[in-house]
Amino acid sequence: MDLLNRSLNSKHFWPIFFTLAIFIYFFGLTIPLLGPDEPRYTQVAREMFERGDWVTPTLGGFNWFEKPALLYWLQHAAFNVFGVSEFAARLGSAFFGLGTVASLFLLGRTAEAEKDDIETNGAWIAMVGASTLGLIVFSRGASFDIILTFPITAALTGFYLYDRSDRSSRVRFAGLAAFYVFTGLAILAKGLVGLVFPFAIVAFYHLISLKMPSKEVLISLIWGTLLAVAVASSWYLPMYLRHGYGFIDEFFIQHHFQRYTSNKYQHPQPFHFFLWVLPLMTIPWMPFFIAEVWRNIRDRFSRERTRSCSANASLVRFAFAWIIVPLVFFSFSGSKLPGYILPAVPPAVVLAAIAAARFANRSSFRAVCVKLLAVTTLVTIIIILQFVLPGFADNDSVKRLITSADDRGYGMNKVVGFVTISHNAEFYAAGRLLRGSDGKQRGLNGPSEVTELLMSEGKPVLLLIRPEHLKHVVDDPEFAVEMIADNGELAIVAATLRRDATPKL
Repeated sequence: MDLLNRSLNSKHFWPIFFTLAIFIYFFGLTIPLLGPDEPRYTQVAREMFERGDWVTPTLGGFNWFEKPALLYWLQHAAFNVFGVSEFAARLGSAFFGLGTVASLFLLGRTAEAEKDDIETNGAWIAMVGASTLGLIVFSRGASFDIILTFPITAALTGFYLYDRSDRSSRVRFAGLAAFYVFTGLAILAKGLVGLVFPFAIVAFYHLISLKMPSKEVLISLIWGTLLAVAVASSWYLPMYLRHGYGFIDEFFIQHHFQRYTSNKYQHPQPFHFFLWVLPLMTIPWMPFFIAEVWRNIRDRFSRERTRSCSANASLVRFAFAWIIVPLVFFSFSGSKLPGYILPAVPPAVVLAAIAAARFANRSSFRAVCVKLLAVTTLVTIIIILQFVLPGFADNDSVKRLITSADDRGYGMNKVVGFVTISHNAEFYAAGRLLRGSDGKQRGLNGPSEVTELLMSEGKPVLLLIRPEHLKHVVDDPEFAVEMIADNGELAIVAATLRRDATPKL
């Protein structure tokens, strides 16, 4: 126990811990792409990469205007260096996850410099952030949530640096400029929400702080907004010049306003959905996060404010403003997914870190316990990545199914879902999927459609099929099927037309 105590309280703890954290953020990125989104986004980037095009996103050769280009650019750049692979597809997300942690470190250092009696510091906030489940999970995915979260975190860190710095400080203007530059990147990451969140959070922070924006901030709205727009225009302008109003309609009207105001994209959840998702994102620090939220709500209505609360007052107000804006915004959205609330996780980390540091400062034993929790979390993540996640990924992905079929000599055959659609196949069966005139992937809904496709193709077709639906194709008189592989969720079979088959009426 004494050895553990000395190790965790040693000056060498911090470099060792953050080296381990960096390793984990890049470890195991080679597993198959998971779910429907990772393969689709990665395939979009691959098509841009293969065409040498940095402007127009396409999927299956059809325009894909659902999301802006920042993730695709990161993947495109990684493909140039490492080739097209799962690792390259996720590399940018891992860097942005670490960028979020680094921004939290700088945010903590800014608060630490503000008051000598601050209860937390940059290293503590970064430690909590690096070991927070929500950030770790989404930093490992080829998706847009962490791509949005990092620039928003960096932008707000820049503003806080400006707001709390001495007027004579050289970094004051740099912080304000960073706010606008990273806001522009946030717009490139996920559209208008990247503009709304930073401005709304800063405005709400001034409101709850009962202060007016400084003259310098008001003037910066002119040059700073132009700076943010200039950064964002690196993609939006060439997209508009190339595609005109069609881009405006699909990207802004359909995938912004209709996604927010309706359930068009079929992700309904109750209004309070994010009220329980956000705390879960902060595991293993959830008790500290909840305790700090309750502490501040209680103190708000108490006549006597605690000394520690006053020491962290500006940082706490900033964190609450940062949490409330996305929480309220997405709670009113008609479409809700867990990753939407990720931009609210960094301020939740700040509150959790304040509570954890306060707890740790009461004794060396408590400090050891808090640091041990962070280390144990990272070690547990390594174990899961090494021994648990590969099996889950094998069941979730069609990679092994497609590879098994290709090894049997079906590498050029059409791949189509039978009474199902596998968006996971967008990457692993690229160029071989059945599509409608609108570019959307199309499946087959019965044996007669299998027969028609076989006749039009003139060669075997690979069917992705759920095990419970195998009975519908195994004994069909028009075609024979060869079982190739299954992963528990889906099977892949090769369907071959019988010699005397005729189309079913």
